[in-house]
Amino acid sequence: MLKDQEYVEKDDKTRFLDAYIERCDKETENMIKNESSAFLAEPLDYLKKHKNEFIYLESKWFDLVNVDSISVEADDVFGTYDVMLGLKLQKKFEKVIKEQLNANLHGGEAKFDLIFSHEDGLWNLNFALNYVEGFNENITMNEAFQLIYHFLFKLIEAVKGINS
Repeated sequence: MLKDQEYVEKDDKTRFLDAYIERCDKETENMIKNESSAFLAEPLDYLKKHKNEFIYLESKWFDLVNVDSISVEADDVFGTYDVMLGLKLQKKFEKVIKEQLNANLHGGEAKFDLIFSHEDGLWNLNFALNYVEGFNENITMNEAFQLIYHFLFKLIEAVKGINS
């Protein structure tokens, strides 16, 4: 966790104003362009119009949800918006993580992929944003990252609730 940072928040919409944002090429994972927070006003369907790209975002706020960064892309096969991240939780929380994901992702068959990496000591988690409550195709990038953040916040709350 970052030390000496303030997490004073007045408005959800401003959470990611100081985020580090990259547009990257899916095939090579090379950065196409480093974006300012103004990019977050783009509609989410930008990713369907630019299927070769994914968005990589880092924010101090992710420390609160045990994540360093989040990537989002449009899935070429299923047409969903895939969220990819590393969740910094111990392996012993597997059961509660899976229970929370199953309970809070609503929709198709393949709701999520969750694999523990012994090498990194974190969970590689991929899920379709389309299955998160409150999702609709007409949201902005900012609203999409807000939705992801709130989803992860509830997940971490559940894990910490079990752990306390």
